[in-house]
Amino acid sequence: MGPVNRLTVPIVLGLLAACGQEPDAPVDPQRFSLDEARHVPAEPLSSPDTQGAGWTADGQAIRFGRPGAPLLSLACDLQAEPVQVRVVRHVRARPGLKALFPVIGNGRISRFSVDAALHEGEWRWEGALPASDPMLDVFVGTGELEATLPGGGSLVVAGSGIPGEFVDWCRAGGRGQRAEPATNETPEPDSARPEPGEG
Repeated sequence: MGPVNRLTVPIVLGLLAACGQEPDAPVDPQRFSLDEARHVPAEPLSSPDTQGAGWTADGQAIRFGRPGAPLLSLACDLQAEPVQVRVVRHVRARPGLKALFPVIGNGRISRFSVDAALHEGEWRWEGALPASDPMLDVFVGTGELEATLPGGGSLVVAGSGIPGEFVDWCRAGGRGQRAEPATNETPEPDSARPEPGEG
């Protein structure tokens, strides 16, 4: 073993001595919230009240809920290749999360993979799949639908032919007659309209 460098010994001794000394001043403490440091599950939402809710059309989408407060939407993307249907559950979502969204109806059970997505300032759950996907057949028919989202309650949708006709319309590439929500107005038959000059 060669001779020890004279400069090495003081440096090593100095480092060993420093290890045994207490610091002159305590390190400034940092405050943090335990809620921020660990995931705390949000309180589960109760099942929404659907009294007075119905389907409305909005461009290439239909929405179920009260005016201005949608609960469930189906949107058709005719520009996608292949054409896609987007299933949206309008309920609070946390960024980065994923979930399975089961929908029961018309003799079927479909489980849609949905992600938390930000759309026009609203964090919501949504998933997209080809319009030809047989999972969308759960909407085809006139039976009641039950859509359950973990932590988001169970949404019961009264039976209607509108979602099924919308899915068929999207599958046809937007051709043909699309279902429109029913109105309370009944068109007057042509035979009952007065001729010009009458009455």
